[in-house]
Amino acid sequence: MTDKPYPNARPAVEASLLVGFPLRPNLLWLLILAPIAALLDYIGTVPAGVVFFCAALAIVPFAKLIVQGTEQVAAHTGATIGGLLNATFGNLPELIIAMAALRVGLLEMVRASIVGALLANLLIALGLSFLLGGLRHHAQEYNPNAVRTYSSTMVLAWISLALPSAFHRALETEPHLGVHATLDLVIAIVLLGLYGLFLLYSLRTHPETFAELNAPLTEEGEEHPSLKLGIATLLAASAGAAWMSEILVGAAEQAGHALGMSQMFMGVIVLALVGGAAESGSAIAMSRANRPDLSIGIALGSCVQIALFVAPVLVLVAPAMGQPQFGLVFSQAEMWMLFGAVLLGATVTTTGQSNWFKGAQLLALYLIIAAILYLIPARS
Repeated sequence: MTDKPYPNARPAVEASLLVGFPLRPNLLWLLILAPIAALLDYIGTVPAGVVFFCAALAIVPFAKLIVQGTEQVAAHTGATIGGLLNATFGNLPELIIAMAALRVGLLEMVRASIVGALLANLLIALGLSFLLGGLRHHAQEYNPNAVRTYSSTMVLAWISLALPSAFHRALETEPHLGVHATLDLVIAIVLLGLYGLFLLYSLRTHPETFAELNAPLTEEGEEHPSLKLGIATLLAASAGAAWMSEILVGAAEQAGHALGMSQMFMGVIVLALVGGAAESGSAIAMSRANRPDLSIGIALGSCVQIALFVAPVLVLVAPAMGQPQFGLVFSQAEMWMLFGAVLLGATVTTTGQSNWFKGAQLLALYLIIAAILYLIPARS
């Protein structure tokens, strides 16, 4: 059994990346775009599309630093608290972006970003991990018990989003608006409770379910990165991600109109890929290093966090963000896309073995979804 039995384990952090700026090509080079995006936004005469994509690329290294900082702190806190930290901060970029969009009233984009984050993890992160890992190692075996738990949880999460969406569409008249708010609140509380139980199950009562097959042994006396450096990195990167998210969301609507993209495409594809870039990179790196359990734990564990934690939190904090209600009202198209991703993801992962063709299947579905969303005309 690995010395980190929690489901969202990620690779060890290389503190050297934070001590000195890396000379080799690295995502941290994109940090230079943060002040450029801020300057362009301040000038106000630059096309919104340029500001949007500068801010989007600048968020990627901040997301990477959040993942690294979380791992540095987790190395000192042990498996239980480390798992909680991973669960809390692993999807922080997605949560920050969603809250920024929620504050300015882009509710459709927020809902689309939730679906997009799930699709990105299920199809892009997992698909590229299987594809590139399979090309390097032919076939990779992993613990099927963990995947079954993730898959059943994702099926339940999809049902928990689909049912209230159908309820809202069936009773969308004025007299039932109070019932809608009550239903969203109840479901949010239930999902957060289930999330807590998932953490209890995976970290305390049944950690063996998520044990890594053929885990490398930890060398005695192995040095861990600095705890203070990890906390400082986490706080600074979170602040940077929040800063860029404000600029990103401020330019998102105008950029979408200028580029002919709908809010659904911007949320499902663009914002989701930006927010999950660092975690997707970690999942791919673990798969290429022949550690498919950690790769799957990152991708599917992130899906569980988004469905059971991020979405309910947005419902609860909406009043504090200036919105009377953030309803779990997803379109039929979004629910069908998510259903297809959950179904295909469960089908290709529950066998306990991955290869490059399974990854190609997942990526093919994502490309089909992206093409459909791009061709949806933007509202004038």
